[in-house]
Amino acid sequence: MKVRVALHTNTAKTIIRPASGKFRLNWEELSEYRDLLYFLVWRDIKVRYKQTVIGGLWAVLQPLFPMVVFSLIFGRFAHLPSEGIPYPLFTFAALLPWQLFAYALSQSSESLVANEKLISKVYFPRILIPLTPVFSGLLDFAISFTVFLVIMLFYGSHPGANIIFLPLFVTLAVITSLGAGLWLTALNVKYRDVRYTIPFLTQVWLYLTPVAYSAVLIPENWRFLYGLNPMVGVVEAFRWVLLAKQPPSLAMVFISAVMAFGLLYSGLVYFQKMEDEFADII
Repeated sequence: MKVRVALHTNTAKTIIRPASGKFRLNWEELSEYRDLLYFLVWRDIKVRYKQTVIGGLWAVLQPLFPMVVFSLIFGRFAHLPSEGIPYPLFTFAALLPWQLFAYALSQSSESLVANEKLISKVYFPRILIPLTPVFSGLLDFAISFTVFLVIMLFYGSHPGANIIFLPLFVTLAVITSLGAGLWLTALNVKYRDVRYTIPFLTQVWLYLTPVAYSAVLIPENWRFLYGLNPMVGVVEAFRWVLLAKQPPSLAMVFISAVMAFGLLYSGLVYFQKMEDEFADII
């Protein structure tokens, strides 16, 4: 936190010191550094596609390949129910928020260590670093969403009036990914072997989320526990918004939303607790 102190009539000195309290997010300071966030996001996008053979097509292929694999294995061979929706659409609608979440989670967890020179040399709100991949991932989401609309046209389908709720559930996916990313990136600074758990964690989280299958397969008495995974509510809500399927369980979506905000709050508290030590440890 920056504090401006007047020394004489016409002079002032800026002192940087930690704020008090568990939750001390300084929105005014974040607003002052919004240009830095913009350039960090733009840098992340350019570096990601620099010297690549197919460039931005990776944003198309990342959800497209899993859609094909899931449709073949779970739809054609295993004959899992898709609630009357073509399995490619059923899966792709779930992969949209999942790819956003998985990218932000993996990149956020490595973000502080990857920017160690920047962190140790200049002051800025450290939270901007894990925020960067979350916002840059929205570009891939926009590209994938456009592809999804094309596939919908191929199947003779189109979004209904429910699509007005899409920004709400995109925000919920961002909140979930940022909350988990804050925990993991702060832990990764102190315990460098955390990075090796990220692929395993992401893979397990995928199978605990109804991406390749429907949540109706989960027994009714287990759905409360199932909803403790915040991505469950996000994925089910995306299918409802985009495919006009039966509305998801409101209780399950509510539980997932509460867990998402709880994850974000606890992640912010832990991140800020560790923030003063980042430059020394990293």
